[in-house]
Amino acid sequence: MPRHIAIIMDGNGRWAKRHGMARMFGHKQGVQTVHNITEAAAELGIGYLTLYTFSTENWNRPKEEVDALMALLVDTIAKETPTLMKNNVRLLTIGDTNRLPEDTRRKFVGCIEETANNTGLSLVIALSYSARWELTHAMQETARRVAAGEIRCEDINEEFVSDSLTTKGMPDPDLLIRTSGELRISNFLLWQLAYSELYFTDCLWPDFTVEEFYKALIDYQKRERRFGKTSEQVR
Repeated sequence: MPRHIAIIMDGNGRWAKRHGMARMFGHKQGVQTVHNITEAAAELGIGYLTLYTFSTENWNRPKEEVDALMALLVDTIAKETPTLMKNNVRLLTIGDTNRLPEDTRRKFVGCIEETANNTGLSLVIALSYSARWELTHAMQETARRVAAGEIRCEDINEEFVSDSLTTKGMPDPDLLIRTSGELRISNFLLWQLAYSELYFTDCLWPDFTVEEFYKALIDYQKRERRFGKTSEQVR
């Protein structure tokens, strides 16, 4: 079973369009899928589930849609916090949350603090996140520390880079799932996905059931993860 699963939840807008509804209808349906998949991951004993919720590029969407998404996020946090507590789920976030509206950020931080002592699944919400933003921010901070004499260039290795990212302390994803049929990773966890297994499905996110989730896990379990070694070495 993978220890860490990352998901690019794609297809809410297209799902709504197929049903003759506004895009926000698709986002609301997608929230129910998040609920279902989170519960399934918790029941299976998955350690980390990271969901690509809102990218830094998504701020360029129409203001009405962004405002509605932020309002939906606040409403979802309020409704789901008791469920997270019941299921022993810890909420974490990665991304530039300073860009969030104050009310959204305050409630989000409140939920993170309330669930901080839970010991089951860690649900990581990638919010106002992009991998290029993350890497740029890490390099800026590293350059500052070198200039201040806090570290030397010789101290910078792969472990140092990993510890400089927003995912510090988390294992890299074993499995990346992307819904909606798109075959790209869209500026998501570029460093962390170096050896992840990739699973793409045509299923739109609101239609991604627990059974579809299980299909991805079964496919993952058939893979041979070599990490640069030969099959003979792994066996």
